[in-house]
Amino acid sequence: MAASELIQDSGDVRPHVEVNVTMTNPDTPPHPPRVANGSLAFQASSPTPPADAQKQQEGSKLSSLFRQSQLIHSLSSGLRRHCDYVKITVPEECSNRLPKEWWKTGVAFLYALFILFFTTVIITVVHERVPDKSVSPPLPDKFFDYMDRVPWAFTVTEVNGLILVGLWLVQLIFLKHKAIIGRRCFFLIGTLYMYRCVTMYITTLPVPGKHMVCAPKLYNDSTGKIWRILRLISGGGLSLTGSHLMCGDFLYSGHTVMLTLSYLFIKEYSPRWMWWYQWICWFLSASGVVCILIAHEHYSIDVVVGYFATTRTFWWYHTMANTHVLRQAPNNFLSRTWWNPIFNFLERNVQTTVPVVFSWPVALPSSCRQHYRMVEGGRDE
Repeated sequence: MAASELIQDSGDVRPHVEVNVTMTNPDTPPHPPRVANGSLAFQASSPTPPADAQKQQEGSKLSSLFRQSQLIHSLSSGLRRHCDYVKITVPEECSNRLPKEWWKTGVAFLYALFILFFTTVIITVVHERVPDKSVSPPLPDKFFDYMDRVPWAFTVTEVNGLILVGLWLVQLIFLKHKAIIGRRCFFLIGTLYMYRCVTMYITTLPVPGKHMVCAPKLYNDSTGKIWRILRLISGGGLSLTGSHLMCGDFLYSGHTVMLTLSYLFIKEYSPRWMWWYQWICWFLSASGVVCILIAHEHYSIDVVVGYFATTRTFWWYHTMANTHVLRQAPNNFLSRTWWNPIFNFLERNVQTTVPVVFSWPVALPSSCRQHYRMVEGGRDE
């Protein structure tokens, strides 16, 4: 006869076991011997095992199957109990939500480059309109009333600015989404310096101190003005390089813009655990701005307007960039800025907040990648 048995587990694992057992019926009489030529012919056959041995063998099979079922049950229950340790979460692919679009970054870079060149032209033009110190003395300034001039303070300002700009460029190179962040930086630099061109052209302030030495006016000498523009560009507009000898670019302070903007980008695109790095950059930025006033190189209003223009433009742009519901909201007054069409052009395909993720700017060689995997594997073990 044939017997089938199913061993089921209470969990998700349900092994199906089928056992075929063949038993002989002892009541059936044996076949009579065959007769050949009138004599009995005996046929040798294999001995049949007794019924008790077959039952014992069947029981041993069932017991082994039962032990296997118990083992499977214990494993499945253990996995259910510790499912949080073996669960693997696959992050959502967001590359299509943060497209690089390097060509847009190139457009923003050309925009900033053109505005910086245009700024040098405006400084050269404004320099011809600055009133003489003997005719128009410096305007009264409350900060100057309480703080005497320190000659070396402006050098501290420019050194701090160079350090901050260098740190930000290195940080930008190692950011994964440098294309998106870079075009934001270039657009804000160009926009802030364009504002500066407008303010210092429409209102020309006298020099803030008698100590300032201004280059002589050229009036109708166009060739001399072109050489001054090229000299100012080659020296980066810094007093350290001796390229900035012109006056009139007071309202508002370009040094304040670069010190403040560099710190804002460093803080925005660095992780929170680098708080010490952020505080060092804040100290460099704040001390550099204060040293502008200590050196009497700008009026207090120049520094205040430069700070407010930089911070508000940075915060408005990033509020619209990180809050996607504002882009199409009808009550969004931030969308009424003149640069909103440019913002939509630069940020149209950026569908999520840009995460702070660092990566190597260039691909590592295969040998370095293999060594890196071996180190990571050793750490995992």
